[in-house]
Amino acid sequence: MTEKRMAHHPYKTKEKMITRMKKIEGQIRGISRMIDEDVYCDDILHQFMSVESAINGVKNTLLEAHMKSCVINQIQSGDLEVVDELLKTIGKMTK
Repeated sequence: MTEKRMAHHPYKTKEKMITRMKKIEGQIRGISRMIDEDVYCDDILHQFMSVESAINGVKNTLLEAHMKSCVINQIQSGDLEVVDELLKTIGKMTK
């Protein structure tokens, strides 16, 4: 059985990400409602761009927190494979 890895982010960072994700959930529900109500397509597209921007913000916050805690902790414990894992993840994020 493989060991389950856990993140150890400061409460403030975690709280910030969760709050932002809840707002994004509301935005997504709003977009569904706009589609259902036949709102003008351009208006819906602008809402999608807003959601994408918000997701990117959370994603960048998480990446920074990951690098400052999880990656450093793993390197300090001798697990250098985390660097390759991080590079692969960043590569996927930038496609």
